[in-house]
Amino acid sequence: MTPIPFVFHGCLAVQELVGPEAGDARALLEALAHASDETLFTHTAGTMLRRPVQADVYPNDFAMWVATELGDRTLAERLAMVDVFDAGSLDALRANLVAVLEEHLHRGPAAAPVAAEPFVFLRTHVVPVPLGVAARSLREFRDGLAEVHASALFYHVVEARYRLGRDRGDFADWAEHGLGRPDLAARLARIDAHVGSLERLRDRCLTVLDDALGTGS
Repeated sequence: MTPIPFVFHGCLAVQELVGPEAGDARALLEALAHASDETLFTHTAGTMLRRPVQADVYPNDFAMWVATELGDRTLAERLAMVDVFDAGSLDALRANLVAVLEEHLHRGPAAAPVAAEPFVFLRTHVVPVPLGVAARSLREFRDGLAEVHASALFYHVVEARYRLGRDRGDFADWAEHGLGRPDLAARLARIDAHVGSLERLRDRCLTVLDDALGTGS
């Protein structure tokens, strides 16, 4: 039986400014506690789509802003350690970020630094775009993944897992239900999306696929 083809989609990010702005760590905490899930996603996992090369030291916008605008390396490093993908849900992610800020403010000096440039909260609307590439076999899937725009990695892995509720991501689901390969699906599902950039994520997926095809090094 011919498997249902996998159709690759890239995505476009349409950004919307949402308030309020934050000028210091306390204002960041207050705004973060009430920010929408879409805004929270934008400034954490969504940075992979907006920045082709991730900053390994400060992988989310909150940590980056605290480091560059407040000059608080200690707080920035603690915020950077909050892993969006390991948290399990956006509610848990928010709670972890809030806890870091609350503890820092509780311990910090009375005169907190104020940023020259405030933190501007954004909300990203992700628009899927068909790329005109489809796969009906493992080989076609591997070759298609090697060539498609990097935004396809974001849409099918990051967006699918962490905002659309497809827990394993689209690649793993198709490997099991399209190819009948639950072993391959399990390996693809175990790939950590928080790897620094979409190209590094692509490389890890290709390594698994090459191994399944018997062409890995």
